[in-house]
Amino acid sequence: MRPRRVKRGTLRPVVIAAWCWDLIEPYLKRNLLNRGLERPSRREILAEFGRVWPEFTATIGVQEPFAGTIRFKWLVRLPSADMAPLLEDPLAWIDGRFGGGKFKMNLHHGMHFVNTKNFKPESAPRWKDAPEINVDE
Repeated sequence: MRPRRVKRGTLRPVVIAAWCWDLIEPYLKRNLLNRGLERPSRREILAEFGRVWPEFTATIGVQEPFAGTIRFKWLVRLPSADMAPLLEDPLAWIDGRFGGGKFKMNLHHGMHFVNTKNFKPESAPRWKDAPEINVDE
């Protein structure tokens, strides 16, 4: 009988929603290209994801009228460790916290902008009295 191998380490497998992977994968490939890997393998792309994911944030804002135009009121910035419920069902997550409106989610790796995605929950807005975060900090 063969002894069972036990993996040891502090990293657990990272799983990400397909819709979010589609936003992140071009950034990962670009990073690898900048490091000299013209055609990274799937394994190299996944390794790059594992390397950068801990430094990712998602910032969510809502479009609001402002002085005859529109602006974004930024409501929350989530570190990657807290994103799982948002990634599982973004419309339900946004709707459950802020209600309806025209929302934008910006993904960043550290200070680098990665991509953006819009969401539009259809319920009544509850974000108007929510405090605005300072995205410049």
